[in-house]
Amino acid sequence: MWKRDEAVRPSGGQSPAAQPPAPVAPSASVRSEATHHHLEKDIVNIGKSVVIKGELNGSEDLTIEGHVEGTIQLRDHVLTIGPNGRIKAQVFAKSVIVLGEVTGNVTASDKVDIRDNGSVDGDIIAPRVAIAEGAHFRGSVDMQRKGAPAAAQPKAVQPQAVAPQQAQSSPQPVRA
Repeated sequence: MWKRDEAVRPSGGQSPAAQPPAPVAPSASVRSEATHHHLEKDIVNIGKSVVIKGELNGSEDLTIEGHVEGTIQLRDHVLTIGPNGRIKAQVFAKSVIVLGEVTGNVTASDKVDIRDNGSVDGDIIAPRVAIAEGAHFRGSVDMQRKGAPAAAQPKAVQPQAVAPQQAQSSPQPVRA
């Protein structure tokens, strides 16, 4: 009868610690590689040596480490500007994560996140905005909620004209 322990024992005086590890079942390693490959496929990277001038449109998540000038549109996806990324563009995305530099207006339907050492010079329009300590931001923020009706937004208060009766009853002194 065959015994597994005897078949695994090393021959020639080698210790069991010196033996190569037993092979892992192929289904487990193939599954992890397929999952890793699937994750990489969904995110596109633009390397730090790449320069793009013009219009950049996409329908998948994008990480930019290079330079982009013009317009970036990823309306239903996440745009990440990496630490080496330098953007001079109008940005439209579902969510924007800034680790590098952005010069231009940023519009997101979900969130804008300026991380530590990230920089934005321009206006931000998004329902949620996060600015980390150590980040740089110069511009204005409009945190208008999605689908908010125009009537529900507060109206600007306009000064009202003084009624003629009030103006006559309290005269202002004239200075020469």
